[in-house]
Amino acid sequence: MSTTTEISRGQYLQGPRSLKLEARQLEPLAADSVRIAIRSTTICGSDVHYYTHFANGSIQVKEALCLGHESAGLIVAVGSDVANLNVGDRVAVECGVPCSKAECAHCSAGRYNICPALRFRSSGSKFPHYQGTLQDFVDHPAAWVHRLPSVLDFGTGALLEPLAVAVHAVRRAGPTSTTIRAPNCKLTCLVFGAGAIGLLCAVAARAECGNDVDVVMVDIDEGRLQFAKEHCFASVVHAIRPRRGETLQEKLAIATETAAEIAALTLPDGTPVGKVQRTFECTGAESCLQSSIYATAAGGSVIIVGMGIPSHTLPIADLTAREINLTSTWRYASDYERAIEIAAGSITGSPLDGTKLPDVSLMITHRFKGLDSVQDALEMARKTRDDKGALVVKTVVDF
Repeated sequence: MSTTTEISRGQYLQGPRSLKLEARQLEPLAADSVRIAIRSTTICGSDVHYYTHFANGSIQVKEALCLGHESAGLIVAVGSDVANLNVGDRVAVECGVPCSKAECAHCSAGRYNICPALRFRSSGSKFPHYQGTLQDFVDHPAAWVHRLPSVLDFGTGALLEPLAVAVHAVRRAGPTSTTIRAPNCKLTCLVFGAGAIGLLCAVAARAECGNDVDVVMVDIDEGRLQFAKEHCFASVVHAIRPRRGETLQEKLAIATETAAEIAALTLPDGTPVGKVQRTFECTGAESCLQSSIYATAAGGSVIIVGMGIPSHTLPIADLTAREINLTSTWRYASDYERAIEIAAGSITGSPLDGTKLPDVSLMITHRFKGLDSVQDALEMARKTRDDKGALVVKTVVDF
């Protein structure tokens, strides 16, 4: 189906904290693609990094870049070969597009998230850059578009992208049936970081383990922890006092003390937390990764979710002597459908597999309207509190 829409206006990053509204010509719609009118884009930490530094870690922006990849919208046109989607469908956009070639070992194995040729919207990793969703319209391959159930609005549809990250992290942790724990004891999951990804990892862990899990969440921000506890993302919360060691020995001593503090916490049934079976490290901070290893029980798993500095010094001897699994994650692969189930269950309040989940839509604390508000939204997303002192968890731009 053709469309009269030929121009898409978007906010393009020109340099650090420098945006320019540009109107760009859309290419003719490909046969395998759909044209989506973007309705909501939530701001990701990577968007903030690009906005602040014109780079994300070692990835340097090489041309004007439209940010945004956590998004949902309305299909306004479909390509001639698209049979499963229609004009008017409300959809979420899976923004990583792999090569999908039969000769690609990663795509053939279902590990398309680590396909070397994968392009990801709003990332500077490929050139020309795959432009993001802080614009009016996006043409996207239909294979990477997911229809939204009626219970999910566009804002919550945008949250499916980071929720898919969390679902992937929980799946990478492996089946709970293989977890070593005492008979008749619940699984204990520890989450470092009470930001958006940490909160969603807690939700995904609850969805996976049902009522057979206690979630312990730690952070340096007491406001975020209060949010997590108040809205039932976590069973137990603990504020860590920021400390900085000068030598490696001092750093590891601090990490050991942090793990001991966590072990001494009390679970809802009155028993001590002790060593946990699974730890999701969502901060990217070296100190938290070190503490994660010390806090995890022998035979347990530490799942690296957060992106931090490129290199870390870790207590490998402690890791190996207790056969702790150190597992990396990268975005997601075939996780959107599960994310949709979890989000829908959290919104309706209907138990998912017998478990009542916290409402993920509550994470959207600040809303902005239209392309002219994008810079304000990015500035807000850089903060943990707004000018009135209210907690900032997740910021969204609605179109």
